[in-house]
Amino acid sequence: MNGQTSRIMSEYFRQLFINDTPLLDVRAGTEYEKGAFPTATNIPVLNNQERHDVGVIYKKHGPAAAEALGHRLVSGVVRQQRLQQWIRFIEENQNTHLYCFRGGKRSGIVCEWLQEAGFIVPRIDGGYKAMRSFLLNQFTTLPSFLVVSGHTGVGKTEFLKNFTGSIDLEGLANHRGSAFGKRLQGQPAQIDFENALAIEIIKRISKEQLPVVLEDEGRLIGRIMIPNNVKAAMDTSPVVVLKEDHNSRVERILKDYILSQYDDLETLYGAEAIRYLGEELLTATDAIRKRLGGVTHKKVRKLVTQALSQHELGKPDAHRGWISVLLEVYYDPMYSYQLRQKQERIVFQGSREAILDWFSWYAQ
Repeated sequence: MNGQTSRIMSEYFRQLFINDTPLLDVRAGTEYEKGAFPTATNIPVLNNQERHDVGVIYKKHGPAAAEALGHRLVSGVVRQQRLQQWIRFIEENQNTHLYCFRGGKRSGIVCEWLQEAGFIVPRIDGGYKAMRSFLLNQFTTLPSFLVVSGHTGVGKTEFLKNFTGSIDLEGLANHRGSAFGKRLQGQPAQIDFENALAIEIIKRISKEQLPVVLEDEGRLIGRIMIPNNVKAAMDTSPVVVLKEDHNSRVERILKDYILSQYDDLETLYGAEAIRYLGEELLTATDAIRKRLGGVTHKKVRKLVTQALSQHELGKPDAHRGWISVLLEVYYDPMYSYQLRQKQERIVFQGSREAILDWFSWYAQ
């Protein structure tokens, strides 16, 4: 591919993602689960078993035999059912574009069948592989970042909503951060996170919403890893420190990490919700046992257990005790140390209102 063609394809992909173009992914389910795009819907031409069987024949007898088997497997009623699923999606999603892994046989066949049924759908050259490569390339030339830091419980994630150019990394990773940040819905695949992040960066650049404002994060958000280039850029970017008093932070943690999580669990498990909440909180407490030390870990675990007993009696405010202790003995010393390491990069510190006033000058 020459330079001009590459630029044309890059701009084509850029517009697909900026416009949130509906994407019809006709790869097998196992391929889709490993990684896809936020606006993609998976309606395979070959299901997992069929793809496996075709792959076996391909290795033994070559591409012609594999293609012939594919046509036999997806014929008659099966073909008609899948065709109707594609048509339904296309009718419900204007400007649908279609792809398979490399933009080859599978997407070509689907386009042919759709055309025979009276539907012309653009097929993406290079397929998933080319689009994924384009997105990964976004991490090589990044925009300017501004990092929002601060002690646990100041509400950094919520504060990001004040900036039109912010990207919520924890939202993309579906995790609140820290050992206690697990969400019920689970986290996306690593590749899904990377794809979504690259698309958000493209959108901020296209709208000239700079600098991109990010929350201060470690390398991992739950089990999701921030791409190396992005983390390296964050670690050299200007930092603002959001400040709030201890009691306000305790209240926010109680609301966001305990009460909100309990409500979600109650919706799913009813009267068993407190048991599931207890398992999550004690597992998270045990996960930081080495960092707390044996004596402190035992103290905090006992406080968590007592608070759960009170919560079961309708007194969730009891969680304030262990939250306050954990901030004092673990999170605050850890974050104070980390902030000292960032001292040379700190450009402003203050309340929400003070930072927003400062930012209106900084972003000019």
